[in-house]
Amino acid sequence: MALNRDFVGRSYPAGPPYEVSRVKIREFAAAIGDNNPVYRDREAARAAGHPDVIAPPTFPIVFSLQSGGEALADPDLGLNFAMVVHGEQRFEYVRPVYAGDRLVVTATITDIRSAGRNELLTVRNDVTTVEGEPVCTTYNTIVERGGAA
Repeated sequence: MALNRDFVGRSYPAGPPYEVSRVKIREFAAAIGDNNPVYRDREAARAAGHPDVIAPPTFPIVFSLQSGGEALADPDLGLNFAMVVHGEQRFEYVRPVYAGDRLVVTATITDIRSAGRNELLTVRNDVTTVEGEPVCTTYNTIVERGGAA
């Protein structure tokens, strides 16, 4: 069954802030196998011009999908999670994510389209500090295999 196109343009408000910690950044960097010292060592990050350790560029995946999850879980959307695979992920940065940031995410469904027998759904996540400073925007496209009418 095709996804409900009425969901395109729907936004979902930010949930509670995500508090970025040095430990989480270090764990994420280890998980992706990136040994860059600016992800682990405050002095190395400062020497590179940052106020604290920075997160690897893909780190927002840790918390950004939580906001989009509300949209994807709505039964009126018609998404069959058993048939979902990850399609694409990209990030556009205003500034790096720093240890100590308190970030919130607003999710918007920006596109739903068919590609052959598949349905593709894109969620844009606007990441800001709790004070409203823009940090980055993430785009996540998921594929529902065999969902097209």
